[in-house]
Amino acid sequence: MSVSQDQSAADVGGRDDFYRAMPVFRGFANLMDPSLYRPVPDGWLIGVADIVQSTRAIANNRYKAVNMAGAAVIASVTNALEGRDFPFAFGGDGASFAISPQDADAAREALAATATWVKEDLDLSLRVALVPIEAIRAQGLDVRVARYAASPHVSYAMFSGGGLAWAEAAMKRGEFTIPMASPGAHPDLTGLSCRFSEMPAERGLILSMLIVPASADSAAFRRLIEDVVTLVERSPGAGRPVPSSGPSMRWPTPGADYEALAQRGGSLFRRRLSVHAWTLFAYLLFRLNMSAGGFVPQIYMQQVVENSDFRKYDDGLRMVLDCKPELADALESRLAAAAAAGTARYGLHRQDAAMMTCFTLSASRPDHFHFVDGARGGYASAATALKATLN
Repeated sequence: MSVSQDQSAADVGGRDDFYRAMPVFRGFANLMDPSLYRPVPDGWLIGVADIVQSTRAIANNRYKAVNMAGAAVIASVTNALEGRDFPFAFGGDGASFAISPQDADAAREALAATATWVKEDLDLSLRVALVPIEAIRAQGLDVRVARYAASPHVSYAMFSGGGLAWAEAAMKRGEFTIPMASPGAHPDLTGLSCRFSEMPAERGLILSMLIVPASADSAAFRRLIEDVVTLVERSPGAGRPVPSSGPSMRWPTPGADYEALAQRGGSLFRRRLSVHAWTLFAYLLFRLNMSAGGFVPQIYMQQVVENSDFRKYDDGLRMVLDCKPELADALESRLAAAAAAGTARYGLHRQDAAMMTCFTLSASRPDHFHFVDGARGGYASAATALKATLN
């Protein structure tokens, strides 16, 4: 497949200009507009990662660890690329992204170390792979990227073209996989944390939803996704699962042990002490509404709400919604009709709370990322429900 004019222009400026220079779109309802998406440049690689047997981990009430592992993929690659912008998507029990060939070695090293860290410190098995875009295009598929502005401060990548789904299936077949690094390897996970408490449903339930195409009828699938998004947009708060005042905090924070494991240097005991001391300081700032060193609790919490990543498109629509049971029933009815028509396959999972995993390189800057998932299985359980429709 030849490189488009858009790609050629993007590549002139350097390896990361393709995504950094991409215009952002506002209004999530526009996400199915094909004109918003640009094919990744020739030579790029598609990264995919997921937790093996995440369903079993969820059954053992380890979904916070599963989410931490998925977010660690994004954190480790971001830090390996020294904070340069690149398109990524958090998937609950994994992640997907695209990188330039110049960044491939750094990303490969970060992924290998992350797989080792997940195995040794989280007792989970993380599969990782880097797939050349040419291998995807040889299948008649592509990876196209759009950039959605969730807030004035952060944007999230949207992916279309079928390439991510193919890359993930190839990884599960054992193709393009990256072996774990040597024992003791530890990626740079600076900024990765999960300090906020769970967010109980305020409108009735938390719905994790996954919708993927079931046929080549892209027009029918586009109408379906637009119908679903319209239903959600008309609901209170557009279904946002993060409370308008922000998620609550308590101390000790529920994710302190995971944050200590993510840090490098010193004994685990010292790291735990450091995390508990720092999170106590942060808790007091929020509790007393005190500013410190350019950090203003009220402003930060408002940014948390605005920056939260609770809806995305990565070869399928993923959403975590706080909604009334009536809306969940209406969505399920619409999706069941689409499935019967052969337009889409879907998975839904209802639960009582949502959870958040954060990536904050600097609390005084507004560009911090907050990945939202259901707290009782979330996207992984929705994916399990989707797979059950194939049987």
